[in-house]
This record gives sequence, structure tokens and C-alpha cells, in this order.
Amino acid sequence: MEFGINAEFWAIVALILFIGVILYLRVPKMLGTSLDARIKKIEDELNAASKLREEAKALLASYANKRQEAEAEAQAIVTAAREEASRLAVEAGAALEALIVRRTKAVEEKIAQAEAQAIAEVRGRSADVAVEAARVLLTQQMAEKGEALVSQAIKDVAAKLN
Repeated sequence: MEFGINAEFWAIVALILFIGVILYLRVPKMLGTSLDARIKKIEDELNAASKLREEAKALLASYANKRQEAEAEAQAIVTAAREEASRLAVEAGAALEALIVRRTKAVEEKIAQAEAQAIAEVRGRSADVAVEAARVLLTQQMAEKGEALVSQAIKDVAAKLN
């Protein structure tokens, strides 16, 4: 085998020079630094994402807690409204009962007053009828026995005077 300068030799020389230039320029260190920076950036982004995830979980838990509190408050409001409605219904029933009692009493008083007025009218009318009957009866009796009564009265007066 002959060691001559051929294309393979120049390819090997070029490769060695290329590797030497790369090492001289510290390209592997730059690549490592660049990769380390990229890794650090990705780790920072992952940490930030993890923090955001934790904050989102905390916020979700907070909102879930607030929702439960709001539901409890709404339930308390509904319960209070039902109790208030029941109380108002009882009060309205009592007020209605009192109104019925007052109206019944007023109607009974009007009936009693009307009865008293009717009795007074009947008594007045019966007195008028009795007076008219007595007048008619006396008129008839005076017409029939009037002269006899007058002469009897005159005799009585004469007897008492003597």
C-alpha cells in the first residue's frame, strides 16, 4: 500500500482541521452552554406552569368554596322566606279571624238594633191601635148609653150635694 496523498488523506486532514477549529473555538462548550440555557429556560417554564397550575387549583378551590357558601346562603334565604311566608299566613289568618269576629259583632248589633226598633214601632203602632179602638168603642158606647150616663151623673151630683 502506498501512502500517497490522495483524496482520503485530504478528507482525513480536513476532518482533523475541522475538529481542531471546533475545539479551538470552544463550540462544544458553547453548545453545552446553549443547551444548558435552553434546559434552564424549559425548567423555569415548567416551574412557572406548575405554579400557575397550583394557583389555578387554589382559585378553583376558592371558587368552589364560594359557590358552596353562596348555595348555603341561598338556601338560608329560601328557608327564611318560607318561614316569613308561613308567619305572614298565620298573621293574615289571625287578622282575618279578628275581622270576621268584628264584622259578626257589628252585624249582630245591627240586628239587635233593628229588633229593638221593630219592637218600638210595634209598641207604638199597637198603642195607636189601642187608642183608636178605645175611641171607637167609647164613641159607640156614648152614642148608645150617653144620655143614661149623663142623667145618672146628674143624679149622683144632686145626691151628693144634698
